[in-house]
Amino acid sequence: MRRRVQEGVQRVHIARPETPLQARLLRLLRDRGPQARGGLAEVADLSRTRLGAELDRLAVAGLLEVRRSDAGRHSATVDLHPDLRFLGVDVGATSVDVGVTDGRLRLLGRRGRELDVREGPAVVLDAVVALWRELRAEGRAVELHGAGIGLPGPVASDEGVPVAPPLMPGWDRYPVRDHLVRALGCTVVVDNDVNVLALGEHHAGAARGVDDVLFVKLGTGVGAAVFLGGRPYRGATGSAGDVGHLGLDDSAEPCPCGARGCVEAVVSGAALARTATAAARSGASPVLARRLAAAGRVTARDVAAAATEADPEAVRLVRESGRRVGRLLATLVSFANPGLVVLCGGMTGLGHTLLAEVRAEVYRRSPPLATGDLPIVLSELGTAAGLVGGARLVSDHLFAA
Repeated sequence: MRRRVQEGVQRVHIARPETPLQARLLRLLRDRGPQARGGLAEVADLSRTRLGAELDRLAVAGLLEVRRSDAGRHSATVDLHPDLRFLGVDVGATSVDVGVTDGRLRLLGRRGRELDVREGPAVVLDAVVALWRELRAEGRAVELHGAGIGLPGPVASDEGVPVAPPLMPGWDRYPVRDHLVRALGCTVVVDNDVNVLALGEHHAGAARGVDDVLFVKLGTGVGAAVFLGGRPYRGATGSAGDVGHLGLDDSAEPCPCGARGCVEAVVSGAALARTATAAARSGASPVLARRLAAAGRVTARDVAAAATEADPEAVRLVRESGRRVGRLLATLVSFANPGLVVLCGGMTGLGHTLLAEVRAEVYRRSPPLATGDLPIVLSELGTAAGLVGGARLVSDHLFAA
């Protein structure tokens, strides 16, 4: 790894693998952890001579280390370099979270704060940098080798810019990647937030080891991501999974995109909060009415809390949300035929009452061949999924020849 100082920022230039074989070895170590040298030769299907030559080159480049053993050269342990550090960034509609990982994507520290994405790119990205500096001051890492960021809207990943994101006024075509490269001094990769969440769950969460997976984020907005053959499918222009503005009911509430009855206007956390607020004001839910009086607003979390208190109207709202989500999922399952469905995002805090309704609706509406052995589960990583996923995103980029 080479370092240089430019414009007051310490910049880290991580060496890249020179061949597909070197890239494959790095990914093996990232995903499987330290390997005995002899075992790694078998896993990689290489002669020990060839493996030794490649490991020596990667060690010289500062990407891995070989820990020698008294038992001999071939019993040595190979691991990624312990100083490798990646930053995962999860920008939501109402919050920003950052986390630093090691080369194996283990989360070493995280910071977050509430922040409305509508404040604009300069404010939000400055908050990202400030949170990173807090982690650095704690000694979580001296420098970064790469950062991956998820944004709650369509992203042209090759350019590092959001494209006409409905929930993000002022962000269209903003150079997010270039802004963060200058501020962080490292390689930065940008993608849609659901793709990044999916990468995290696929790497270390509910979808680990599953090749064909449908991920659906249920938060302030709604989005989906698809893994086919163990790889994220982004489509011709990177917009695969952008289901938030599919039309469900033209007579329903207006959507921030300008249309009526979009998925986000009907099944999102914002839609649930709006319905719950009406229930609080009408007196249909005494528990929600008290929360509205105390805080001046009602959120999806308030609905979840009221449901745990057995408030009948809150329970009804959770179940109705589950049925609506299930109707959307039934269409996606029938089309994509995944082997697993993972639900993530803030609305999953509604818990197993929501999940039960989602499952029932999908199993009822989708073909038996598609649902006969289809698990539908909640995220295992929760709010850490976007941070691990961001680190996975940039490491995929760096660990490629």
